[in-house]
Amino acid sequence: MSDQDVKEPSSKPDTGAAAPAADFPAGTTDSQVVVLADHAEPAKAPRVLAIANQKGGVGKTTTAINLGTALAAVGERVLIIDLDPQGNARTGLGVDERPLSTFDVLTGQATIVAARVPTHVPRLSIVPATIDLMAFERGSGDSSGRHYRLRDCLAAMTASEEPDMATSYVLIDCPPSLNLLTVNALAAANAVLVPLQCEFFALEGLAQLLSTVEEIRVRLNPKLQIHGVVLTMYDQRTSLSDQVVDDVRRVLGEKVYTTIIPRNVRVAESPSHGKPVLLYDYRCSGSQAYIQLASEVIERERRMRAA
Repeated sequence: MSDQDVKEPSSKPDTGAAAPAADFPAGTTDSQVVVLADHAEPAKAPRVLAIANQKGGVGKTTTAINLGTALAAVGERVLIIDLDPQGNARTGLGVDERPLSTFDVLTGQATIVAARVPTHVPRLSIVPATIDLMAFERGSGDSSGRHYRLRDCLAAMTASEEPDMATSYVLIDCPPSLNLLTVNALAAANAVLVPLQCEFFALEGLAQLLSTVEEIRVRLNPKLQIHGVVLTMYDQRTSLSDQVVDDVRRVLGEKVYTTIIPRNVRVAESPSHGKPVLLYDYRCSGSQAYIQLASEVIERERRMRAA
């Protein structure tokens, strides 16, 4: 598969066991914790979800951080792999700059186990990104297996983990482009989670991404699925947001999550404090939405594994 194979684009869930309040800010009571779905024991290999959309500013990093936090809060062991050279996931989780990054992992200079670092959220870790990632595509040239670098690194990580400490979810924060980094993410993933901003051109960009996912499925990863589309930055004050929601649901049907992420100032503020919004303001509408999204993800995982 050549570089030209992936082109840039032209322009209430079921309830169950409650999340432990100890994972949230002091003062949060059991009655304030939104109940999440019961979930099955994790599989031996982690479920790998690529959070992708070639359009920037749609909430990919925000979704990775807060979905990861919500999954960790119910006992899952979650790893975020940042493949965006901007490296915002590390900042949003309050992790200091580290010597090892996803660039070192992809170029064989470090393992995921060596590069992953814990966060302030129990059971949530991250392999941070740096600007060096911009050189990955150029440095890889036409080398054999360059599309499968991340997949192979994840396989090595899984083989080295103790069963009682195994990672259950890997969330890959993809860059806002359809380049070799995104191809690596899609080649390694079990499924794609697509954040989609409630704006006029939402469906146009989505069509390009779905086309790329289909091409990756044919050429590199026949097991790749669309996990779901999550509508983000919904503004209930505008008719445009409602129109986008209706249009996307009409086109994609059940692929669209029931949960909608609202436009919320607390979500926007939380990265500047180095915290997921669930730790910054657990009671805000944005936090509650991400908890509901985690419940939906878990329930869909149940169905996918049973299929």
